[in-house]
Amino acid sequence: MKTIIEKIENIKTDHQIIRRAGEILLSGGTVAFPTETVYGLGANALDPSSIKKIFKAKGRPSDNPLIVHIADLADIDSLVSKIPPIAKTLMEHFWPGALTLIFSKSSKVPYEITGGLDTVAIRFPVHPIAQEIIKAAGVPIAAPSANLSGKPSPTKAAHVIEDLKGKVDMIVDGGAASIGLESTVLDITGKIPMILRPGGVTKEMLETVVGPILMDPALSQGQEQDFIPKAPGMKYKHYAPVAEVKVVMGEINAVTEKIQELTKKNKGNLKIGIMATDQTRSSYDEINALVISVGDRLHPETIANHLFDALRWFDEQKVDLIYAEGIQEVQMGIAIMNRLIKAAGYQTIFAESKGGENK
Repeated sequence: MKTIIEKIENIKTDHQIIRRAGEILLSGGTVAFPTETVYGLGANALDPSSIKKIFKAKGRPSDNPLIVHIADLADIDSLVSKIPPIAKTLMEHFWPGALTLIFSKSSKVPYEITGGLDTVAIRFPVHPIAQEIIKAAGVPIAAPSANLSGKPSPTKAAHVIEDLKGKVDMIVDGGAASIGLESTVLDITGKIPMILRPGGVTKEMLETVVGPILMDPALSQGQEQDFIPKAPGMKYKHYAPVAEVKVVMGEINAVTEKIQELTKKNKGNLKIGIMATDQTRSSYDEINALVISVGDRLHPETIANHLFDALRWFDEQKVDLIYAEGIQEVQMGIAIMNRLIKAAGYQTIFAESKGGENK
């Protein structure tokens, strides 16, 4: 398959690229495009044959649900069987934006999108290119992350090209994603809303608007293979580079000392990468490893923005093993640690502080 690759320099003047992307989507093709979270791989959400092309291009299991993207609040009416009052409140506060809501689906939504479930995940992205492409298509767009299934999500067009060139009809380059992590997925079909996937819209942000929010217990543990996922990222291996990843958790000084210790034990048999932060980068100056900082611990949104890019960079460097520093699991840190631990296949190392206590 020949993949058309176009870069949008100015959304106000590059109408032809937008129009072409919309035409491809409406005719049953696949288009990768930027959103504020990560790049998405889009297809007509109302056409089962188009949806199947997403699964084929990504190598994605068919029971892994897709998120439907809209570009107008009115578009939601035909996709859901009802809109609970809490949904209206959430949409007023967080749409357009990085929040995906799970509704009871209407009969118009194909089961190919929902993984056979009677619920549908819907998001209204804020990214102007995403909005314009959806509008140009004139139909809701199903769009998971535009990467090969299991690999780190793409935050740049180069990541999409690396994974999907020759597998999709078009890739639209709109620059780097501003958030860098996938959307928060919130199930509002139960009595109390539940976060199925943490993201840029934090639990604390949601609770200030609608009150108590539950966290899915599955977020803190691995899943059995017979489990039916209700949202993307819940069941299968996700976000993983080729290199093995181990997350080192604990108090910051204990973490850096543990990584130093583990790295020094390597006798040159493995090429090691260290995912540090601005506060700890210099701790590894004497270590025989590739070290990069993914951001500032005091501003976790900077870490979110660079996380997937860092994992892909380590693969480019042919690293065998990555030691990643854990961060505090509060607010945005919850989403970051969710992605890191999944990338590591739940391989974590606890670093004890001197004296045997972590403070």
